[in-house]
Formats: sequence, C-alpha cells, structure tokens
Amino acid sequence: MEKLVSKWFNLRPVPQDYIYPPEERPGNNVPIGEGIPVIDLSEAEQGDRTLTIHKILKAAQDFGFFQVINHGVSENLMDETMSVLKDFFQLPDEDKQKFFTDDFSKSCVYYTSSINYAIEKIHLWRDFLKHPCHPLDKWQHVWPENPPKYRECVGACSVQVKKLASRILELIGEGLGLESGYLNDELSAHDVYGLQVLNKDDVWIGVEPIPHAFVVNIGSILQVISNNKLRSSEHRVVTNSSDARTSAAFFLSALEESMIEPAKALIDELHPALYKPFINKDFVTHFLASNNYYSEEITKPFKA
Repeated sequence: MEKLVSKWFNLRPVPQDYIYPPEERPGNNVPIGEGIPVIDLSEAEQGDRTLTIHKILKAAQDFGFFQVINHGVSENLMDETMSVLKDFFQLPDEDKQKFFTDDFSKSCVYYTSSINYAIEKIHLWRDFLKHPCHPLDKWQHVWPENPPKYRECVGACSVQVKKLASRILELIGEGLGLESGYLNDELSAHDVYGLQVLNKDDVWIGVEPIPHAFVVNIGSILQVISNNKLRSSEHRVVTNSSDARTSAAFFLSALEESMIEPAKALIDELHPALYKPFINKDFVTHFLASNNYYSEEITKPFKA
C-alpha cells in the first residue's frame, strides 16, 4: 500500500522515478479541444443516420477519438457512479487493503501506476482499480462492497454503457459495410482536463471534457479489423497540479480465443490485408507486456 500515490503525494517531494526528463514532458502549449468531434447520437435515430455515421467514421479516421452526447445513459447514474468511484479512493486503508495486489491475474486489482510497475523506468502518477464487469452475475461479487452503493451504481452504469457501445459499434459497422458483433471500443468519462490525443498530423490535442459526454477511443483491434480504415490514436493523460482527476474507463473486447483479422469485406486486390490473423489472447499478452500501449508499435508484430 505504501507504493500508492495517494499514500504519500502530499507528504514528501516527488521522487525521481516519477519525473520525466524535460524532453519527454508534455509541456503547456497543447491546444485544447481543437477539432475533436462531438457527435449527437440522437441524430442517428431521430435525424440523418447516414450523416451521423459519416461523422463517426471521419472522426475515427482523423483522430481515433470523438465525444458523444445525447447517448441515452442516465446523467444521474453517471454522476452517482463517478461519486462512488471517487469515494472508493477516499476509503480508509483497511477497506482497500484486500484489493491491493501486484498479482494481475486476480479479478479485482487495486494498484498504482500500471501493471508494469516493476520494470517501468518512470512511474505514472495515478492509482487505479481494475475489475471485469460482464456478465454481472459472474463478477459483481468480487467488486468492492464499500462504498455501499458501489456494486449497485457501477453495475447499472456498466449495463447502460455496454448498450451504448453496442450502438456505436453498430453505426461503425454499418458505415464500413460490415456485420456487427466483432468490433472493439473503449469509452471513458471524466470531468477534469488531462486527456490528450495525437492527431493524424502528429500534433497533440487536448480533449476538453464535456459534462455527461463519453469519450470514445478506437482501439488497436478495431484498427486491425478495419484494415487501417480507422485509426487507433496514441493518447496520454497529464497530471493536473491543482485538481485530482478520476476517470472511469469501460473496455469492450473480443473473447480471448477470438481470431482477429482484417474483415474480408474490406479486402480486395487493391486493398490487401495489412495484418495477419492472430488470436486475441496473444495480442492481449503482447499489449500488457508493452510499456508503449497506444502507439503503432503495439501492432507491428501482427502486420502482414
């Protein structure tokens, strides 16, 4: 528990193994919100569905990120969920101790920096709680019992977010001309600025948080399936010197044994497969062992 940032950050100077060298620091000149698309999902059902799909695909091609509003997830539930997440990190040590572990094979893990803490040259300024969500009847019992509404709120929110992810994937699949059911997205909600995205021109752009919006990130698996029609962007979160930042990230992933490859509908003589088929478990193993999660490096071993 002594490794946790929350245990010592206000008691002593920042250790050297948390300080990036000057040439690797993000700096203060990152433009905020320029060009990151905000998409109204209600227009897909009540307005021009084709236009909404076009906006999503363009955002996925240009940035690999976009925000969605009017998405159908209850705003009250989002607020309650973020509240219990923040409350968890404020709990007394005895309530969190049983989840603190560097054994990442366990279902519910409370730790610091990343799963590669032992081999990192520089640690990340964060503590995190990680656990699976679906199916709820399989996993909910391993979640924290405190705060008292944790399981209720996170369970209800994860159900709604999974439905939202399915809607977005349906729109993406429709736009690509693919069958639905084998795409991956990451969605996250936050209220303090810190997320930055590397755009197609290799310029870092800050994502300005919109209340009750979700940020959608096109992951590497979707980039592979789309045969690079969509892009998985490198992104980072920078430390805020005055405000704490709490994020809830929801991952929608293929089964471990799933075969991942470019969709055959997108392959022809003019557009050959850019990736060789691989088992999702092999990709996840490579991903988790990497210290460079969100760059092109992560897909290099799987290229054709």
